[in-house]
Amino acid sequence: MADHNELGNTGELLAQDYLSKKGYKILETNWHFQHKEIDIIAIKDDFLVFVEVKTRRTNFFGEPFVFVDNAKQKFIVKAANEYITRFNRNEEARFDIISILYNDFKKDIQHIEDAFYARL
Repeated sequence: MADHNELGNTGELLAQDYLSKKGYKILETNWHFQHKEIDIIAIKDDFLVFVEVKTRRTNFFGEPFVFVDNAKQKFIVKAANEYITRFNRNEEARFDIISILYNDFKKDIQHIEDAFYARL
């Protein structure tokens, strides 16, 4: 497996652990619709939370959350709409980003709630 894939998998596991400790109930991980993917789908305080996880070894080119651009947000929103429709979910939806810097010297997790809004 390529190093960036291993880093991504590690980041997603760290994010799941982080969310679980904060009281989130994880419903799905790596949920796919067509070529779109949602890293984590969870429930917390009557919100259906769609979480994008970005993990980087360094912030030299910017914090990891910066890489969740408008195109990525649109993919997430479309997949979230499909999930809500397919599973007849009635909770209010929220889109969060978990930004992780992870290397030999640091493990920094930043959780950004309501990181973006549904725009199609």
